Amino acid sequence: MWCYMNIALMSMSLSQGKVQQQASLSVMKMAIGNTEQQGEAVKELINSSNVKALQQAAQPHLGRNIDLKL
Repeated sequence: MWCYMNIALMSMSLSQGKVQQQASLSVMKMAIGNTEQQGEAVKELINSSNVKALQQAAQPHLGRNIDLKL
């Protein structure tokens, strides 16, 4: 009986590991898709020769806030 329980536990562990691996692979594929889209957007900006848009894309945090001392 002990041997059968170990086999069942091992089978459940392997199945759970396979599900986790499939989930990780799906997340990785989504990240790759997002990266490809961003790369295409950057290529489009570079090809359009719009320097201001390119600078804003490269450093989006610049120009949004002004520090003042009174």
